Amino acid sequence: MAAPTPVRALVHSSTLVTAGVFLLIRFYPYLSKILYFNQVILVIASMTIFMAGIRALVERDMKKIVALSTLRQLGVIISAIGLGLPVLAYFHLITHALFKALLFVCVGTLINLHHHNQDLRVIGNLSYQMPVTITCLNIANMALCGLPFISGFYSKDLIIEIVLFSSYSYIIIFIFILATMITAAYSIRLIFTGLISMRMGMRMQYVEDNSTSNTSPIIILRLGAIFGGCFMNAILRRHCHSRPRVRLKSRRHL
Repeated sequence: MAAPTPVRALVHSSTLVTAGVFLLIRFYPYLSKILYFNQVILVIASMTIFMAGIRALVERDMKKIVALSTLRQLGVIISAIGLGLPVLAYFHLITHALFKALLFVCVGTLINLHHHNQDLRVIGNLSYQMPVTITCLNIANMALCGLPFISGFYSKDLIIEIVLFSSYSYIIIFIFILATMITAAYSIRLIFTGLISMRMGMRMQYVEDNSTSNTSPIIILRLGAIFGGCFMNAILRRHCHSRPRVRLKSRRHL
């Protein structure tokens, strides 16, 4: 992850850690026939979201913060499966890959330019030295928090709404909402650490983002983090409206 290459970021954020989730989505029609399958994975996903958020809130290693954030988003996807919505889980898996790949590349750029130092307390005051990288990092964090009209909003907000209107226990709903607020908390912590905190690293170190090998993949991935969710939402809506509706026979004819 330390290398700021789009290939590694895409593989790690959208393929490596989500392969098992995709298998659950693919075989959901068979797995859902197991007794209490949805309830069990919903409870496990809610606890995973909560514990990963708490751990990321007090972590100082940038690598571990992004890894725990990925674990938390996997819990959100699993919770969508537990609610009986595998299509929505797949939608969030794709949008998560878009903005998380951007976050991986931005964090990898920061790690490389700070001599492979992953400590969050070392970086700081980078808004003037690395404006492109910090701007794209903020966009990825806002998409992670589910800011309206960015990629993460279209899938994450829909999952939260369905959880609120579900008939599950209030404890599950409370844990889910609390974990969402914790996500916003550690994302804001990461933003403020890079923007306005005092630099505690090497004083004579000069960092910049003038290299096209770093900025080019960041700029390309930024478009997906902003507009990818809107396009995927439009495609899924068109697909759902184009599917033929099956008329149910009334009881008189049965």
